[in-house]
Amino acid sequence: MITVANRIYVNKEYAEAFEKRFRERAGLVDKMPGFISNMVLRPVNDGDPYAVFTIWNSRQDFLNWVRSDEFVKGHAQSGTLPKEAFSKSNVLELNEVVQDSARPNLEPEPHGGPFNMH
Repeated sequence: MITVANRIYVNKEYAEAFEKRFRERAGLVDKMPGFISNMVLRPVNDGDPYAVFTIWNSRQDFLNWVRSDEFVKGHAQSGTLPKEAFSKSNVLELNEVVQDSARPNLEPEPHGGPFNMH
């Protein structure tokens, strides 16, 4: 199991439009094999990023998503906010789940080495 956090730095005046975009998202990721969950987390401190947090059964499941036609379609609306909406570039973090208290019998994700999107 892996988690993916996309930390997105949104300027305050675009926060409502950013959140609306996710509420109205295409939802294509929800149908992907190995997809478990998607959360959009709002920062509580000024200047901190939003976190778009997904959970996947495996690294390969996530890679299949980012290499899919559905990924391209699902992100087509990403360009609907102007460049000024973002204060800096997003940061993508992939983590391998070693332990999960909700799943005590979970086998740790095998160490897959550095993450390469392509």
